[in-house]
Amino acid sequence: QVQLVESGGGSVQSGGSLRLSCAASGFSYRRYCISWFRQAPGKEREAVARIDSDGSQRTLGSAKDRFSISQDTQQNTVYLQMNDLKPEDTATYVCAARWTALIPWDYCSGSWDAWGQGTLVTVSS
Repeated sequence: QVQLVESGGGSVQSGGSLRLSCAASGFSYRRYCISWFRQAPGKEREAVARIDSDGSQRTLGSAKDRFSISQDTQQNTVYLQMNDLKPEDTATYVCAARWTALIPWDYCSGSWDAWGQGTLVTVSS
């Protein structure tokens, strides 16, 4: 059974940086997509970055110029580097993975097979 565990969240002042980790256990799929989402209180969940098994990566939304995503395939871990954090980045950050019914040209399109529990990021002004 695949488990995703996020870590690295915490409290930081505006302008600071954090690196979140999403560690996958029980994960041996050769083709997949892993995405980071965030959800602030009272707001809809927002996708912020995704990376697939081919190394194709993309950052999304309002933070796309400040965030970056990477992976260590040996450690089965995906990272979200967040720089120049702003109070509006305050949210619970969750990673998700998908490995079934992959579309050959877009592994990241479709429903998600596993979700982590999330890690809270709080940015103060």
